[in-house]
Amino acid sequence: MNENGRIDLRANPFFLDEEDIRWVEETKASMSLQEKIGQLFFPIGYSPNPDYLQHEILDRHPGGLMFRAGLKEELFSAFSYLQEHAKIPMLLAANLEAGGDGIVVEGTPFGKQMQVAATGDSQQAYRLGRLSCTEAQAVGCNYTFAPVVDIDMEYHNPITNVRTYGSDPETVKRYGLEYMRGAMDSGCAVSIKHFPGDGVDETDQHILTSVNSLSCEEWDQTYGEVYKALIENGALTAMIGHIAMPAYQKKFNPAHPDKLIPATLSPELLQNLLREQLGFNGMIITDASPMVGFLCAMDRETAVPYCIEAGCDMLLFYKDYQEDLGFMMKGYRDGILSERRLDEAITRILAVKASLKLHRKQKDGTLAPKREDLQKIGCPEHQAWAKECAEKSVTLVKDTQHLLPISPQKQKRVLLEVLGKFPSEDRVRKTFTAALEKEGFSVTQYEEEVFDFTKPVHFETVTEFREKYDLVIYVGNVENASNKTTNRINWHAPFGAGDNVPWFTEVVPTIFVSLQNPYHLLDVPMIRTYINAYSNHDLMIETVVEKLVGKSAFVGKSPVDPFCGKEYLKY
Repeated sequence: MNENGRIDLRANPFFLDEEDIRWVEETKASMSLQEKIGQLFFPIGYSPNPDYLQHEILDRHPGGLMFRAGLKEELFSAFSYLQEHAKIPMLLAANLEAGGDGIVVEGTPFGKQMQVAATGDSQQAYRLGRLSCTEAQAVGCNYTFAPVVDIDMEYHNPITNVRTYGSDPETVKRYGLEYMRGAMDSGCAVSIKHFPGDGVDETDQHILTSVNSLSCEEWDQTYGEVYKALIENGALTAMIGHIAMPAYQKKFNPAHPDKLIPATLSPELLQNLLREQLGFNGMIITDASPMVGFLCAMDRETAVPYCIEAGCDMLLFYKDYQEDLGFMMKGYRDGILSERRLDEAITRILAVKASLKLHRKQKDGTLAPKREDLQKIGCPEHQAWAKECAEKSVTLVKDTQHLLPISPQKQKRVLLEVLGKFPSEDRVRKTFTAALEKEGFSVTQYEEEVFDFTKPVHFETVTEFREKYDLVIYVGNVENASNKTTNRINWHAPFGAGDNVPWFTEVVPTIFVSLQNPYHLLDVPMIRTYINAYSNHDLMIETVVEKLVGKSAFVGKSPVDPFCGKEYLKY
């Protein structure tokens, strides 16, 4: 705000000129109350069908829309239709945390943020932002829900993990800045997330209100430094987590209730900390509002308008779109949402659009994507970037049995076990098998046995197992996913142990390769050759196998402590 209490649209991060500011003010003045209420919403899209887009989306006047990853032709058509028929240009977003595949099925999977940090090369973070947003722009996206600037302080946290740049605040800051620079160079707005910072506790805001329990001083030296740097360097928007932070909430309001209040409903965190102390002038959007961390904190009829009154500018997703629109309108008419806050929110939403020059593109007919840009998706340059990142990131955590490199001459018969039970499991198994067989190994894929314990059961003996296999390779494919209380391994271990849980590490040489969670060593301390790869796309799997057989060296450096602070895991 300037000295007159008005938002300074000429200042960081908007940097609008007189023409842009005039468009913001004239557009705002031309809007009906229904259109203003509509602009506060950022729904999720479920269909590229024009009838759906018109009647379920555009008729409700949302400020933006997010689609999950889809086919490029369908998304190209959908985003073109939206921008061609919207009265006010739309913010079209995607979770572009790890590559162009965050929005386009055919997009380039570059790598999770922790993989990028494991390279030790911040240029890779720039490339992640540049590649992801270039491919997203090709279908019409102009807004990335990234970078994640959470700090992975708690190894039990089930949702941060490989989505972060690690546990070192300086690394998170440096790589977050580079991602943002790459995104901005591609013409996309960023959303730095998840303020005030996830990764401190071991819970997930999808299923409860999580807690950043740092003291004010600790927060200032960690998350505060990260957010301050990105804000000063022009972050257009910030995404607010359903995360409480008692220390600052009590500091700014000693009468703050002991009940956990998520930042999305906290004036202390939104106004006092983010706006005033950190000086953030950009747009504030909530994280997904159907999360339990938001739902359980306040009656939704009140929470929908109050989150805007508390300091957010846009509400991400909905529980029921029409009902939530009604809650927002009723909250405005009942005084929960003030005219002042409604005006501020609309001003900042329009200012983000003006900063991206969407109004000028609309005027000159260039707002919709260009078909020729689709060739940028999965292009050779992006594939080469992804390969380089994979080469630099794979991390050998330990090989205390001196097993590597492996070879078909020494370990011909391989038992391959993929752990995780995610939709990607079949692809991961096939890709890993093909890569090993290409090198000359004979691969047996583990299949989970179902035992009938009403009858005598024969479990493979130690001798039988030794005579059958020369090597066992476990592939940890336990993906980060919402609505989970843990990100650990679940074993199929009936009486007699079967051949899933690694009882045989002193019988047959065994390797563990984690394609996701970097902390799996906690669950397999008996395995003495352990590798972290951080991402499960095919190029990464092929790169891991190349390194297993010694075609290239392991050069990645862990951005977290893979030993979880436990000395015994090192041996």
